Amino acid sequence: MKDLDIKSTTELLNQIMEFELAGVVRYTHYSLMVTGPNRIPIVAFFKAQAEESLLHAQEAGEIITGLEGHPSQRISTIEETHQHSVTDLLQESLNHEQTALEMYKKLLDVVEDASIYLKEYVRTKIGQEEMHNLEIKKMLRDFS
Repeated sequence: MKDLDIKSTTELLNQIMEFELAGVVRYTHYSLMVTGPNRIPIVAFFKAQAEESLLHAQEAGEIITGLEGHPSQRISTIEETHQHSVTDLLQESLNHEQTALEMYKKLLDVVEDASIYLKEYVRTKIGQEEMHNLEIKKMLRDFS
């Protein structure tokens, strides 16, 4: 086993934390913007995504402090397209989830042979993000 690169690990975890916190804002905004006959289940979906993003940010922060790092108080930039059709919101969600997946995969590369706990933590997050990608793709099918 190699030594854990704490600096790289905490930097990536901070980037993930900032991105997940931006997800809270993004998904909350989306839940407010949904209109139409499918509003109720889609609003519930976006609210659940916001809650999960907050949980993921908190989990990343706990690991950062466990590694004696300092959690960021920033959030990632959130672009506002002003496009609020359900299709647009779902496509933006898919883009967000794909970026999150890439971030977790970068973290996996850093912790892979250095920490079993962190490796399993990241693998779990990757699995969750992959499932979100599949769910959103299924939701988008009805709009194509």
